[in-house]
Amino acid sequence: MKKSFILTLLFFLFVIIVNHSYAEKIKVIASIAPLADFVKQVGGERVDVKLLLPPGASPHVYEPTPKTMKDVTDARVFVKIGAGLEFWAEKIIKASGNKRLIIVDSSTGVSLIREAHSHSPLSADPHIWIDPVIAGSIVTKIEMALIEADPQGAEFYKQNASTFKKKLLQLDKEISKKVKAFRIKEYVTFHPAWNYFSKRYGLRVAGVIEESPGKEPSPKHIANIIREINRIGSRVVFVEPQFNPKIAEAVAKESGARVLFLDPIGGLKGRETYIDMMRYNITVMESVMK
Repeated sequence: MKKSFILTLLFFLFVIIVNHSYAEKIKVIASIAPLADFVKQVGGERVDVKLLLPPGASPHVYEPTPKTMKDVTDARVFVKIGAGLEFWAEKIIKASGNKRLIIVDSSTGVSLIREAHSHSPLSADPHIWIDPVIAGSIVTKIEMALIEADPQGAEFYKQNASTFKKKLLQLDKEISKKVKAFRIKEYVTFHPAWNYFSKRYGLRVAGVIEESPGKEPSPKHIANIIREINRIGSRVVFVEPQFNPKIAEAVAKESGARVLFLDPIGGLKGRETYIDMMRYNITVMESVMK
C-alpha cells in the first residue's frame, strides 16, 4: 500500500514537473528557417520556436496570416534578419500590441552591402546570414536576447552558443578550403542573395537575372546575362527553390548552360539545418566551378 502510494505520488510529481517545464519555455518567433535553427541551437529545450516563413517560400513576397498575429502576441522574442527583408515585420509587431516582445534585428552592427538598381534607390542587401562568419554574430545576438528573456538559463544559452559558433567557424574553414580550389571564381544567379558569401570567399556574382522579386528582366538585361555566362565559361545558372526558374531556364537554353539549384533559405529535406544547407550549397558550386 505504502509502495503504491509513493509510486502514485512520484507519477504526479513527474507530470507537474513536465507541465511546468513546458509552460516555462520561451516562445520565440523566427522569420526564416536559418534563424529558427540558430534559436534551436542556442535555446535547446528551453525554447519553443515558431517559424513564420514556410520552407521553400520567399520572404520577399510573404504575407502574414491572422495566426501570425496571434503567435507574435504570445511570443517573448522575435528574431528577424532586418535590412528590409521582412518589410512586413514592423507592422505586425506594432499591431500585436506585445510590449514585452524582445526584437532581435540580426543586421544591427553588420557592414551592409548597398546596391543601386534601376527600379529603386540605393538599398541594403539583407542576405547577411549566407556568410557563416556573420551568422556567428547573429547567434550572439540571439544568445543575448534569450538571456534577457530567461536569465535563469544564462549559462545554458552561453554554452550552447559557444558550441554552435565553433561549428560555424569550422564550416567557414571548410568552405574557404573548397573555394580556394575553384577554377572559376564568377557565377550567375537568379536572385541577388549571394553577395556576402562571395565577398567572404573571394568570389564574384557576375550577373543576376531577376534583380527585384517579381520584376521580369528586360531583353537587354537578359542579353547582358547571356554575354556574362559566355565570358565566364561556367555554363551554369544558379537558381533557387523559392523562385520560379522559368526565366532562368530560358536564359540557360539561350547560352547552352545548365540550371542548378542553390538554396539560401533551407528548411527543406536534407538541408533542414543551417550547416547542412551551406554544405549543400558549396557542394553544388564545387561540382561546376572547381
